Amino acid sequence: MKYSNTEVLQYVREEDVKFIRLAFCDVFGRQKNISIMPEELPRAFEHGIAFDASAIAGFGDEARSDLLLHPDPQTLAVLPWRPEHGKVVRMFSGITYTDKTPFECDTRALLQNAIAQAEAAGYAFAFGAEQEFYLFRLDENGKPTAEPYDEAGYMDMAPEDRGENIRREICLTLEQMGIHPERSHHEEGPGQNEIDFRYSDALAAADNAMTFQTVVKTVANRNGLWADFSAKPLEDQPGNGFHINMSVSPNESSENLCYMIAGILDKAAEMTAFLNPTESSYKRFGQRKAPGYISWSGENRSQLVRIPGAAGAYRRAELRSPDTTANPYLAFSLMIYAGLYGLERRLDLPPAANFNLFTADKAALAGFKKLPENLREACKIAAGSAFIRAHIPQAILDIYCRK
Repeated sequence: MKYSNTEVLQYVREEDVKFIRLAFCDVFGRQKNISIMPEELPRAFEHGIAFDASAIAGFGDEARSDLLLHPDPQTLAVLPWRPEHGKVVRMFSGITYTDKTPFECDTRALLQNAIAQAEAAGYAFAFGAEQEFYLFRLDENGKPTAEPYDEAGYMDMAPEDRGENIRREICLTLEQMGIHPERSHHEEGPGQNEIDFRYSDALAAADNAMTFQTVVKTVANRNGLWADFSAKPLEDQPGNGFHINMSVSPNESSENLCYMIAGILDKAAEMTAFLNPTESSYKRFGQRKAPGYISWSGENRSQLVRIPGAAGAYRRAELRSPDTTANPYLAFSLMIYAGLYGLERRLDLPPAANFNLFTADKAALAGFKKLPENLREACKIAAGSAFIRAHIPQAILDIYCRK
């Protein structure tokens, strides 16, 4: 449910809310928040709440350290794990300078701009997220270990799958927050799990992806476990993918979907530094269902983009290269712009790669471009890309590529 400022103020008064968390993230998608008391909420809506940006990497230095948070009332959600009496609620927030000009490193605002540009061009994009994570045991001091919670495999059942009740608790908590998971199961790695969401508009999908990681970490901690969303938690096991399903409307006779996919393939290498922002991200590529080449096909999990078996409103494309360290606001923004690039130019799809790229010989792979093999290469490609410079502020590019 989407609320107005007035409705939020009324809700806080009537529902015994004692703390309001104003949530945001840094450029890498690491979540941050400030808690304010109910009497501060009118000021937050009207003027914003100041915070010290110099303490957040990439947000500024001591010479110009004040930024303002502006809560978005439409994102109001109760945090179900907090006390029933003296409730805690959360709202995602926009970020501005003290003179109310937009802050260029507010990645949520960048996604809002991308959505607006798509709407101006006559298109609407929908996204569905599939995020994987590992559950590890804690040691006697409460520190994470590298010992998986179970030794189960893909879609195994209890008792081998010990994460079943954890996933159930996660899904029920998300439902209490107005977020509806579509399916959940054990993944291939020991202690590895996946929960998927039904598609929604881009901003809601990104907000939900951010909320999801918070809920997973909170539920895991309550059960004496550590939830790991890093790209490659265990050297000899599958990495954590962040598979992103994307569709476009209108989509007459699937032509627009093809143009959209062609645009994403065309810009894939240029986007990779933002979809895979850590050194360990590149240890996933080319194995265990993580792509290594720029290719597409239907129902083929060795590809960068696959078109899952579905029809009608469920027809979509799945981008398989991102991992769970990606900032969803940046990832979705770049995918929208790449999709628009293909749509506006009516790009033709290259031939489908209807074979297994993981087992193919060198001759079969010779005609395909590879994804960047490490973060340094990905950053070099991004820095030289007119597409990236047009859609990613220089400040964010510099932070990602550590210039």
